[in-house]
Amino acid sequence: MSDLYKLSARRIDGGKQSMKDYKGKVLLIVNTASGCGFTPQYAGLEALWQKYGERGLVVLGFPCNQFGGQEPGDEAAIGEFCSLTYDVSFPMFAKVDVNGGDTHPIFAFLKKAAPGLLGTEGIKWNFTKFLVDREGNVVARYASAHKPEDMADDIEKLL
Repeated sequence: MSDLYKLSARRIDGGKQSMKDYKGKVLLIVNTASGCGFTPQYAGLEALWQKYGERGLVVLGFPCNQFGGQEPGDEAAIGEFCSLTYDVSFPMFAKVDVNGGDTHPIFAFLKKAAPGLLGTEGIKWNFTKFLVDREGNVVARYASAHKPEDMADDIEKLL
């Protein structure tokens, strides 16, 4: 069993969510922010969720305030923004750190499994995306500028 399934995170509503509940699903895990130049990618992420959700894709959004202070609000404000602005219906989680000493264990796992350029593990900015297969293996890491719609072919191969 993948180590990913041994981890959990706090949902945006405060409840605890085990990653084990997503076993057998294709996951697209993203660190998000409401005040970023890439924030419109919420629309593309929601479109992927709507198009492929019934076939087994789950998009997981993890707000992060480590890049330019672009996610300053609390979970209630983040949830309201995502819902009202982009009609986000995919699972969203409580704010996390993706770098540094308080890196959330899910992002520590993702970064180790799929290092970035030149083998660096650090996440460079908001909307870095990780694609995980049905067995919990990280198969791809995408930079912030990589648009969600441009991942459709890679997602299709895993579904």
